[in-house]
Amino acid sequence: MRRVCLLFLGLLFLLIGEITHATDCSLGQKRVERKGPCVDIDECTETPGLCGKNAVCNNTAGSYFCTCEDGFISKPKEMETFTAIDKVKCKDLNECLNETGLCGDNAECTNTESSYFCTCKVGFAPSNGEETFKADQGVTCKDRDECEMVKCGNDAVCKNTAGDYYCTCNPGYKLSSGKSKFTEHEGVCERAADECTDKPGICGSNAVCNNTAGSYFCTCEEGFFPSKKIETFTATDKVKCKGIPRQGDEEADTNADVCEINKSLCGEGQCKKVNNSHECLCNLGFTNYGFKTMKCSKPNYEILMDTSTEQISTELEQIMEKLKSIYLNASQSFNRAKMQTDPSILLEKLLNAIDELLSAGPLNNNRKVTYLLEITEIVLKVLGPQLPNTSRSSVHTQIQMLVRRDDTPTEGRLILATDGVQFDSHWETAAGASYLGFAAAALLRYNSLKSSVNAYFDDVEKHGKEKFKINSDVVTAVVTNSDTAVLEKPIKLTFSHLEQPLDGNQTCVFWNSTLNGGAWSTNGCTVVMSNASQTVCSCTHLSSFAVLMALYEKEDVFELKLITWIGLSLSLICLFISILTFRFIRSIQSTRTTIHLHLCISLFIANLVFLAGITQTENRVGCAFVAGLLHFFFLAAFCWMCLEGVQLFRMVVLVFNTTLRSLYLMAGGYGIPALIVAISAIANAKGYGTERHCWLDLQNGFIWSFFGPVCLIIVVNIFFFLITVWKLAQKFSTLNQDLSKLHKIKSFTITAIAQLCVLGTMWIFGCFQFEEQSLAVDYIFTILNSLQGVLVFVMHCLFSKQVRDEYARILTSVCAPQKRKYSEFSTNQTSKSQGSGSVHNTGESHI
Repeated sequence: MRRVCLLFLGLLFLLIGEITHATDCSLGQKRVERKGPCVDIDECTETPGLCGKNAVCNNTAGSYFCTCEDGFISKPKEMETFTAIDKVKCKDLNECLNETGLCGDNAECTNTESSYFCTCKVGFAPSNGEETFKADQGVTCKDRDECEMVKCGNDAVCKNTAGDYYCTCNPGYKLSSGKSKFTEHEGVCERAADECTDKPGICGSNAVCNNTAGSYFCTCEEGFFPSKKIETFTATDKVKCKGIPRQGDEEADTNADVCEINKSLCGEGQCKKVNNSHECLCNLGFTNYGFKTMKCSKPNYEILMDTSTEQISTELEQIMEKLKSIYLNASQSFNRAKMQTDPSILLEKLLNAIDELLSAGPLNNNRKVTYLLEITEIVLKVLGPQLPNTSRSSVHTQIQMLVRRDDTPTEGRLILATDGVQFDSHWETAAGASYLGFAAAALLRYNSLKSSVNAYFDDVEKHGKEKFKINSDVVTAVVTNSDTAVLEKPIKLTFSHLEQPLDGNQTCVFWNSTLNGGAWSTNGCTVVMSNASQTVCSCTHLSSFAVLMALYEKEDVFELKLITWIGLSLSLICLFISILTFRFIRSIQSTRTTIHLHLCISLFIANLVFLAGITQTENRVGCAFVAGLLHFFFLAAFCWMCLEGVQLFRMVVLVFNTTLRSLYLMAGGYGIPALIVAISAIANAKGYGTERHCWLDLQNGFIWSFFGPVCLIIVVNIFFFLITVWKLAQKFSTLNQDLSKLHKIKSFTITAIAQLCVLGTMWIFGCFQFEEQSLAVDYIFTILNSLQGVLVFVMHCLFSKQVRDEYARILTSVCAPQKRKYSEFSTNQTSKSQGSGSVHNTGESHI
């Protein structure tokens, strides 16, 4: 029993110790091990969901706190932080109620769990084009013009209002429900009444009633004429029809000539008496486009008489002749003219003719461009009134045409669109002041005409040294209004750019056919807005339009000028030393030395002319002469390089004959460049000299009169060098006794290849020097070009041991004391030169 009590007391003390040891940590801490340190308790991890739904638990040292998620608020107490003891719940925050007008004007706020979104009210559209948005996105709701989308019917008019719209029936029509205002799906307008049937005799005696859509009009019977000078009338005009005398009709006029009584009866047409009535005829060359009233109008073909007669397309000429035969040689009666040829067929022929013309390549004459654009305008103006709404595409064109026909002028906005271009105007502009019962507008886009008109910018004002380039498709905009020289309401054209401009400097232009056969002009056109992708133009007249992108020629950089002056000066000094070396040191004289001599002479003269005259553009003739000299001597340098390749080839491959006659060398080195320059000057004398440099013109490929021969020479030399290296490799393995001679030719070959690489690489960069490139290309070209004389001196003089020895001997003889007589020095020099020459020549001839 005693033992049991002792055991019980021991266990009790042990338990008390453990409890005491475990509870000596601070609140919010515990021991992981019995004797380990106290660590923080992460209440958020140990008790998931401690803070409740829509809340976030945040652990701290020894404790924790809760916060509501975004879009939720603590209830019933609004507390920023709380614990589970506070018995707080996070409920959704209704942002729409909490902040009045959160979404702005004409917008509605919709609450969602933890968030909200805004939508525009019916009849309004968001400025960013998205259906939903947030208040902090800066979106506004603008009125939506429902009339552009809804259809009220042919006999109704749509009126837009702020956030809504309504339809009203035209005069003489009404809605079956009796409403004066309605929406698209509430019904259609029906003719209100037939005045001629509902009111017999409304027009009076001797008159005929003619019912129309929503109205009526009266005309006198055959043999009678109206008492007032109008052709048609209504009851309210109080017109009586007079004519052949009848019993009891005191107002009748015997043998009355209606045309004499009412001389304006047929308007601009001719009035012809027929029995006791009359007939209206349009004058020759005019046609009647009216509906109820006589309106004669002349088709717009007369401008053709002032254009060039130079034929550019047989099909275009045939189309114009067909139109003349239809409109010019026929009088049109009062009824609307019927074309003998389907106008849609003529339109199709026009598009096919333009395709055939542009498929043959760019038009090389601005007068041809003018003729094409004017014929297109004429045909579209003539065909427009006869065609329905049309949209067509072909290989090189795309056209959209809209036509409106009504007794009263059509009003409202007019929009035409093709790929990359949108035309924005008004129907009042299309109809003009003299309404003919119709209005038509057409927009034709030329897919590939820009290559024919990417010039002719003389009338466009330049700022500094900028030049221009077409940066959009060319379009022709045409309306039936004959007076479009000065428009009351300017038209707008939105062009998509063909390429993204670097500085956004765009110019709106139109084709002015009066400028020396045709040229681009900015008169009457301004830029409304321009960004990286499009330009909006506003013009006060109609014609053919495009957008120009201004490009800036590279300005001269002072560092490049400094490098050029220093490099060319050093090159001239080195080339001069090289010329003296190859000419007067007898021990190195050979065919190859002769080639090096003339290579240095050509480069020396070319660099000297380049340094003195490349920028002397004031005198046109002098500048052309400088360009010709540069063309000749740079070509000569490459020709002598080619001769060096030929000579190496002969030395290694054709070992039995290693010398070339001087006549052949001169013919190849100077004759071929002279022939190329002569042919180039005869073919295009204006290609020598530009506005900025006395060099070859970069336009129309004339620069290839230099780069073509240069590329050919480089290819030929590469061919020779490859064969030379291959033959050298064979000889090294078979002719050990001639290794010293082979080493010499090997060094010659390496030097020549290095020379070709340096000069060839220089002109590869030179190809891009006058184009838009980075400044790095400019520096590479300038350094290589200006130091080419130094590189030639290093490769052919300093790298040659024989030349270095001669330099050392000459310097020693000049600087050392004169211990020997001049005669002795001369004798020894002659002997050494002859010995050296003999060894060298033997080596060349027996390899």
